[in-house]
Amino acid sequence: MSAIPVADDVLGPDTAVLSLAQVSTELGLSLNKVRQLLRDGHLLAVRRDGEVFVPADFFAGGTPVKGLSGLLTVLADAGFSRTEMLRWLYTADDSLPGTTPINALRTNHGTEVKRRAQAMAF
Repeated sequence: MSAIPVADDVLGPDTAVLSLAQVSTELGLSLNKVRQLLRDGHLLAVRRDGEVFVPADFFAGGTPVKGLSGLLTVLADAGFSRTEMLRWLYTADDSLPGTTPINALRTNHGTEVKRRAQAMAF
């Protein structure tokens, strides 16, 4: 089994994170399926104190935030590392509804967030 790719922990200490077991429960999937989502780039994870965690902001209503997986693909295709993706998702941008890309994504402004990510690729 391949290792789970993780980003550097660039999240603020007040950013809520979920263990893989909590993500498994939240999504109603096995731990192996959660690990596969991480390996396939559908989610991002960080390592804290030797454990792997996923930002809680990535989930809403028992599912990943709509558009997150596609956005991560766009960012990966643009050459962003996992750490750069995570940093970008949590960087304040007052011109976005929700002030950060992840908050804009959570408030159904995914089209605008994805458009900006695509523009950064060129």
